[in-house]
Amino acid sequence: MEEILWGISPIGWRNDDIPEIGVENTLSHVLSDIVVAGFQGTEVGGFFPEPVALNKELKLRNLKIAGQWFSSFIIRDGIEKVTQDFHKHCKSLQDVQGHVAVISEQTYSIQGGPEDVFSKKPYFTDNEWNLLCAGLNTLGKIASQYKLELVYHHHMGTGVQTMNEIDRLMENTETNLVNLLYDTGHIYVSSGDYMTLLKKHIDRIRHVHFKDVRKNVLEQCRKEKKSFQDSFLAGMFTVPGDGCIDFEEPYQALLKYHYKGWIIVEAEQDPAVAHPLEYALIARRYINSSLFLETSL
Repeated sequence: MEEILWGISPIGWRNDDIPEIGVENTLSHVLSDIVVAGFQGTEVGGFFPEPVALNKELKLRNLKIAGQWFSSFIIRDGIEKVTQDFHKHCKSLQDVQGHVAVISEQTYSIQGGPEDVFSKKPYFTDNEWNLLCAGLNTLGKIASQYKLELVYHHHMGTGVQTMNEIDRLMENTETNLVNLLYDTGHIYVSSGDYMTLLKKHIDRIRHVHFKDVRKNVLEQCRKEKKSFQDSFLAGMFTVPGDGCIDFEEPYQALLKYHYKGWIIVEAEQDPAVAHPLEYALIARRYINSSLFLETSL
């Protein structure tokens, strides 16, 4: 890629983890809103159709696909089973001309459960870490066969969430096979800091999620020991320009490093509360005004 491309995730319209919310938002509705908000593309949502139908809808709106989430269970199921599903995932992404395969190890994950996401996260044993890192190297080789980059998504409620865990993953995977998705919201909620990770691993970052955080809601959710889903339904996350994160600092750091790739605006919210197009426009206007982009609405 020769430039930074700006996209927005479909998760603001419909959430794969809670499929009943936003069900009224059709693919045509979502993609057309993305065009209205002035973004260049999106990531594949769980409700998206097969590549042939999706490509038609994308072409009609001149939109691109950045990537797609893949839940891996390397520790639970073993790498042989995971590779079968991952081949299908990569082929589908290749067919829609995606760039990155976004992967998150979901063994023991509580991100979809009722547990307190702030204190009950899972941890891996040394042997499980060895299995995970070796497995990710294998999946990275597969991704490269499809001309994709594998990017690991550090995520609240999983075994790879904290700075130490991200460090361990980066130190024990191959630099040419496994790279990193940098998510401002997840690392801020986990560590209270979003620049340390960026500065430390900027040479491995191949995909970016700009997610903002409402600090007062975060503090209340932590106090009430809420689950991950209950936290984002309460409004813990929001789009850039509506929370406490100053995105100029990470954006300028990415520019200084000559980052080339996608920056995806992402905010898990209840679309019945946070109107998806309204918040997409909030993000776009913030990006244009605060990050000094030449393009504007």
